[in-house]
Amino acid sequence: MKLAVVAAAVLWGTAGTAGLLVAGVDPVSLAAARLVIGGLVIAVATGPAIRSLPRKGLLLPAAVAVAAYQLCFFASVGRTGVAVGTVVAIGSGPVFTGLLSWLLDRVPPTRRWAGATAVAITGCAALIGGGGEARLDGILLALLGGLLYAFYAVTAARMIGAGAPSDAVMGAMFGGAGIVMLPVLLWTGTAWLAGPRGLLTALYLGCATTALAYILYGRGLRTTPVATAATLALAEPAVAALLGVVVLGERLTPTSVAGLALLGASLAVVALPERRRSRRAAAAAIESSA
Repeated sequence: MKLAVVAAAVLWGTAGTAGLLVAGVDPVSLAAARLVIGGLVIAVATGPAIRSLPRKGLLLPAAVAVAAYQLCFFASVGRTGVAVGTVVAIGSGPVFTGLLSWLLDRVPPTRRWAGATAVAITGCAALIGGGGEARLDGILLALLGGLLYAFYAVTAARMIGAGAPSDAVMGAMFGGAGIVMLPVLLWTGTAWLAGPRGLLTALYLGCATTALAYILYGRGLRTTPVATAATLALAEPAVAALLGVVVLGERLTPTSVAGLALLGASLAVVALPERRRSRRAAAAAIESSA
């Protein structure tokens, strides 16, 4: 189900290009509308399953983390610039996810995952490029955003691993996040939603890049370790960069092209099945039963 995680990342990667269709809108308002609409759609679609979830209270902190991640990310970008804030927030997410998974579930990261993730983060940094100021408060907010992402991803993965339906887990988590972000949307203004372009953009961001994407991501978590899924999600900036070239007519610098190649190669390594590890595990099982 790694393909489902990659498909989710592809959808996330289209969000930036789609957001540019609405000029002059506060990015926080755009993100809030995305979560409110997406949360409503996914909650309605998975409503019956959500009601059957045991221990729904465990998802409340995760829902708050989903909303808080958006606020931390945009606050970080406002202080350090898009490049630095994005690299730190997106790049630290897989690292925090691997550490939390190790701490809570005693699942140590493999050397292949650690190496590929380090290369992927390097490629992501090169792809996005320089720009911005390395302000300490902005860096800390971006790191907090990465930690929040890891927290809600690991929480979802643990519940899914315990047998909860993935669609219901994502419905409860993002439905709750939509409720949390509704006051933010009202506070930042909704006038831009009255125009057809604004409304269609918000619907796409909510329905496709949030509701559908996280349903796919949740289904991927059924069989994909959460640390691996977090690394595969780094396909998002690669898709965004390619769309910038194809749709927006942007040009990639040689450094960005090298970063894209590094990122693609590392994601391919992570996506490959760990055959050697499974063989060793099978051999160990045979020896223990003998």
